[in-house]
Amino acid sequence: MNPDQRGPDERAEPLLVVEDLRVVFDTDRGRAITIDGLSFEVHEGETLGVVGESGSGKSMTSLAILGLLPAAAQVSGSIRFRGRELLTMTDDEMRELRGNQIALVFQDALAALNPVMTVGAQLAEAVSVHHPEISRAELRRRAVELLQLVGIPSAETRVGQYPHEFSGGMRQRVDIAMAVANDPVLLIADEPTTALDVTVQAQILDVLRTVQERTGTTVMLVTHDLGVIAGSADRVLVMYAGNKVEEASVEQTFYETAHPYTRGLLASLPRMDRRSRDERLFQIAGQPPAATALPSGCRFGPRCPSFREDPCAGSVPLPELVGAEHVAACHRLADLREESA
Repeated sequence: MNPDQRGPDERAEPLLVVEDLRVVFDTDRGRAITIDGLSFEVHEGETLGVVGESGSGKSMTSLAILGLLPAAAQVSGSIRFRGRELLTMTDDEMRELRGNQIALVFQDALAALNPVMTVGAQLAEAVSVHHPEISRAELRRRAVELLQLVGIPSAETRVGQYPHEFSGGMRQRVDIAMAVANDPVLLIADEPTTALDVTVQAQILDVLRTVQERTGTTVMLVTHDLGVIAGSADRVLVMYAGNKVEEASVEQTFYETAHPYTRGLLASLPRMDRRSRDERLFQIAGQPPAATALPSGCRFGPRCPSFREDPCAGSVPLPELVGAEHVAACHRLADLREESA
């Protein structure tokens, strides 16, 4: 969790600032708007949970930060890391930054690892790319240290094994070890618990917490599951159709929820206090819009139980302050607060 307990006015400059980010692709079906005016900040030492359904733009945002978007992407806005503009960096400058100061944990650990290289060789390569002066013996020692850091037993032996000799959870740990190999300042974990059972999910989240405590790394935890970030994040950014619909502390997100979409996500979580075991889980009506066919007005409007023709369909709502460091983008925030009172 965030070690910096200072108030917002005393806080240092944000580590990462994303302003009015827009990512567009020209496709056979028309212009696909995958990110549409997204703005947020990440402060040093904190864990920011980025939440939303598939297609909300979470992974696209991660790739934009790392400069890994396809060449066909049309990107505008600003992404500043420690005051440096990333969108105008050269390829060489981004390669120096990527994996060294900003690292990514991929959601598919099996695809992220080379099946014909030992785990130790891959960890060593991740270090040597940025530190070619390190000897082979030192690289091996570093690989063993990294496996120990992420809780893999018998690291001295496992370092010489191949990815297929590891379970899914162990491969994910190796993926995390590779991401933190060069002690990055910012670690982006993109759906690190996908396709893992609940017990292993908890273990992976514990690994991320351990890594953060020992290295001081700032974490962006990207997930579709609010339950995953409940005990892991300091703040939560909720995304829908390529933009921010709510941003707040984790406590405000769960107990002072403002946006109808966030309320729907929370209502969809299994609860131990359900009145009946036969009671069905809540489901948000409809489907997220296609990037090539975004609705006019509020993007969530067609699925929103609180939708009203005017003004919801007239314009895209802008984020507004609803509490201390708590913002939400909804035309009917005042009405919803009165209804909840």
